[in-house]
Amino acid sequence: MKKDILHLRAPGNWMNDPNGFIYYKGKYHLFYQHFPYAPVWGTMHWGHAVSEDLVHWEHLGIALFPTKVYDQNGVFSGSAVEKEGKLYLYYSAVRYLETDEENIHSAYKDRYETSQAMLVSKDGYSFDNWRDKRRIIPVIMDEKLANRTHTRDPKVWRDKDFYYMALGSTYEEREGRVLFFRSRDGERWEYVNQYQSEQFGRILECPDIFKVNDSYVFMGSPMYAAADGLEYPHFAMCGLAQFHPVTCEMRMVQKSRLVDYGMDLYAPQTNVDKEGRRVMIAWMRMPKAVEKEGGKPWNGMMCLPRVVEAAGGHIYFRVHPEVEGYFAKEIPIRELGNRRRVAYRLKTELGEGEELNIGGYRLWVEEDTLKADRSKVYGGLKGYRLSASTPKLGGRYELDIFVDGNLIEVFVNGGQYVLSHVVYGLGDEIEGKAEHVYVGGGMVWEGLDE
Repeated sequence: MKKDILHLRAPGNWMNDPNGFIYYKGKYHLFYQHFPYAPVWGTMHWGHAVSEDLVHWEHLGIALFPTKVYDQNGVFSGSAVEKEGKLYLYYSAVRYLETDEENIHSAYKDRYETSQAMLVSKDGYSFDNWRDKRRIIPVIMDEKLANRTHTRDPKVWRDKDFYYMALGSTYEEREGRVLFFRSRDGERWEYVNQYQSEQFGRILECPDIFKVNDSYVFMGSPMYAAADGLEYPHFAMCGLAQFHPVTCEMRMVQKSRLVDYGMDLYAPQTNVDKEGRRVMIAWMRMPKAVEKEGGKPWNGMMCLPRVVEAAGGHIYFRVHPEVEGYFAKEIPIRELGNRRRVAYRLKTELGEGEELNIGGYRLWVEEDTLKADRSKVYGGLKGYRLSASTPKLGGRYELDIFVDGNLIEVFVNGGQYVLSHVVYGLGDEIEGKAEHVYVGGGMVWEGLDE
């Protein structure tokens, strides 16, 4: 089976949202939205990969796929929990009301309905898509409660004696909302409450709520929240929230902000790692496929695992310790010459007006913010965001930069903010205030014997 290091990539063809992210029986399992027939979005399946350390990933093929009338047009996003040693997978099941005659993988005029379903696996590796599936929440027809089409992405967790489910939804496609359900056994569910907010765009996807450092954090992906006319009007947001498990009452207690200021990141999902840390992985959207010589073109990859913390009213996304441990070898840039780097880490501190150029990707500090420009390494694509900027940084500009083929991730001031960008055709040269790079164990560097 195909293996990836650092970033989980589509094994060929299409990948989007992470699903069912969980540490289960000694391994991290990460499922993902997958269309196995072309490097474009289509009828959704769940791909499956496992890792022992969140760094080395092994693809295991397709886990879930359409088999029922209610999920015949897509096994959409969802989550996983462990119960009595078994792996419970929850997902949104899609059925088209009318199919596009020119493309059976698309609903005509977006006419489809969504229900919620589950599949129980006895070991996390075997998935009987015919006998072990069942629908647990039918299509909701009452707009006062939820939307028939856009109610999806169940995030399920356990708290004391109950299981809880958060679902993203919308009110008449005008304002996003999150729904809360509760269950004693993880199988029979009752509606409890909901929360609607203009911060959720017109439709809310991929809701996630969890507690870190005694604070509740809400994370989600509002659709049509940006009005700048560019390709991605949807983005991932986070904010501190209040949540009462007994009543499932929730409210945002601060204005939400971006999870990642490059705005390529979408559909984040969190879980607890083997040490009890809250860790997040998300999909990095790619506007075109990477054509791999001798292999299948692929489109879509995941960001590095990031530890989520809250302190002083601020949400931090920090480099995961497993990634820290992987980049253990430090090499001066001058010793590398023109050797082609596969993946590396740069650590530096810039001052106001200073710039770092990484193979055509520019980073600089201006007016107390970090700014980025990928216009020279984005394949000439138009209609996408080519530049980005963080909020004000308070005069501190410490950068921890990870470069891996088609992705650059910049952690600012120890995870105060993160700015990540998909890139194409990145060069090898590094110019500016950076003297050392860090390489990972097992990475092959052309002309360099590790």
